Formats: sequence, C-alpha cells, structure tokens
Amino acid sequence: MGRTLVVIGLIVAGAGLVVMAGVPLGRLPGDLVIRRGSSTIYLPIVTCLLISVVVSLVLSFLRR
Repeated sequence: MGRTLVVIGLIVAGAGLVVMAGVPLGRLPGDLVIRRGSSTIYLPIVTCLLISVVVSLVLSFLRR
C-alpha cells in the first residue's frame, strides 16, 4: 500500500512539473469546450486519454 501511494504521489508531482513547464495540459486539440450563454461545459477527452496512457505505461513498468 505504501509503495502505491508513493507512486501515485510521484505521478501527481510529475504532472505538476509538466504543467509548470508550460505544456498546455487540459487545452489539447480534441478537448471540447461548449459555451452557451452564461454557462460553459468542458470535456477534456484527449487530456484524459493521454493521462490514462501515461499512467498505464508507468504502472506496467513498475509491475515488471
């Protein structure tokens, strides 16, 4: 359990460093923003796919 928490913390810290470096995580092509009147709906489809792939690769690497 402790090792898993450390890995999750490192992943979150890595994502924070990527965002601080200027990568527009959350504003990638394919993320949908729908604005109607005074309301906005944001659907980060491509961002979620990218995060899923990265997390899957890291976890598969750690299992070996």
